[in-house]
Amino acid sequence: MTGSVQLLLVRHAIAEERGDAWPDDTQRPLSDEGRVKMTKQVKGLVEIGIRVDEILTSPLVRTRQTADILAHGLSGRPRVTELPALAPGHRPKEVLTALEDFAKRSSIAIVGHEPGIGELLAALIGARTPVPFKKGGVALVEVGMLPPVAGSAALLWFLPPRVLRKAAG
Repeated sequence: MTGSVQLLLVRHAIAEERGDAWPDDTQRPLSDEGRVKMTKQVKGLVEIGIRVDEILTSPLVRTRQTADILAHGLSGRPRVTELPALAPGHRPKEVLTALEDFAKRSSIAIVGHEPGIGELLAALIGARTPVPFKKGGVALVEVGMLPPVAGSAALLWFLPPRVLRKAAG
């Protein structure tokens, strides 16, 4: 699409287990395994030519950490911006509306949680049910404008974390 915008949808990497150690789920960080795997997955994204102008993330710790790993590994060190609409409990329509503030961007990464990120992808491509994401999974869609109209996106690809790590070599 001429003048289109690419949206890279990312589910946060593997986080610490829920439980007594993290009674406040908003503060639960990535695990060591999650950080290592996500770093390699970002190298895979670089290998396949991914660039973004900005990274939008849920304000929860594990998504912010995932976004920071993305920013550190991608060329140009894109800015990371917290977007409250990406926190659990928000509807895809809220995220789509919030994207209007980023209309001048041509490529944006969106880091979120399940089921919200899968619901967002479904809304973008016009699917009737959420598309499940593995932790660290990534989808690339293209829309004609921001904010996108629900059902207007073209799904370019959807890759599980294992494939991205393999692309990293």
